Amino acid sequence: MQLQEKRRAGFVATVPLVLWLTGCFAPDMPAPVFESGREVSNRAPVAQSPAAPPISGRYYVVQPGDTLYSIAWRENQDYRALASWNGLPASYTIHPGQRLRLTTPSGPALGQGGTPSSRAGQGAARHAGRADTIPPGGADRIQTNLHWRWPTQGRVVSGYAEGDIGRKGMLIAGREGQPVYAAEQGRVVYSGIGLKGYGRLIIVKHDKDYLSAYGHNRRILVKEGDAVAVGQQIAEMGQAGRDQSQLHFEIRYQGKPVNPARLLPPM
Repeated sequence: MQLQEKRRAGFVATVPLVLWLTGCFAPDMPAPVFESGREVSNRAPVAQSPAAPPISGRYYVVQPGDTLYSIAWRENQDYRALASWNGLPASYTIHPGQRLRLTTPSGPALGQGGTPSSRAGQGAARHAGRADTIPPGGADRIQTNLHWRWPTQGRVVSGYAEGDIGRKGMLIAGREGQPVYAAEQGRVVYSGIGLKGYGRLIIVKHDKDYLSAYGHNRRILVKEGDAVAVGQQIAEMGQAGRDQSQLHFEIRYQGKPVNPARLLPPM
């Protein structure tokens, strides 16, 4: 009986030693190292993955039929600012499926290849960042080198109104099919039905600052890229609502709506 108890006690005393030795030689569990009475880990440090940079701002995926001008129009932005923020080429070419930033980035604008935007784009950013020198409303006429004319004949049934929920242009009543004219010479930068609330829409670029829009057309007579002269017919009036033949006319300066009545001659 005493012999069995001694053997059991010896076995219990041997187990910790065996486990310690096993730990020393286990390939996946390196033995601890002791230095000056304290244990020092000899494991290789685990590499920490860098935190992904936060994604800020808003983005838009280009749809078939979009142009940079129509996207900027929808977002109330200057087309040059969008080009700079996205590092677009001087031709402002975009493609369906392309992801565009709609707000100013916190750092330098990146091009399509992930590199800083071109010097031309940076210049556009400086220009687009200037404060709008033309107040949006008021009765005073805006001084400009452009010579505007009324885009069609008819009565203004709804004028420009400031504010986020105000009307950004004016509605001119007429008859369906009557001519719609270019209010100034320029180039057609959008022609289509991709902007909600405008129907068949034409956007004309007049210079680096001014664009005009003609909405709710029955038929469009020009295409993107066409040069148009002041007074040239570009469309036929359509209906803005049920049995309401109206033209929606809008002018923007550096991407922001201005009161057309401050630019058009007296009726």
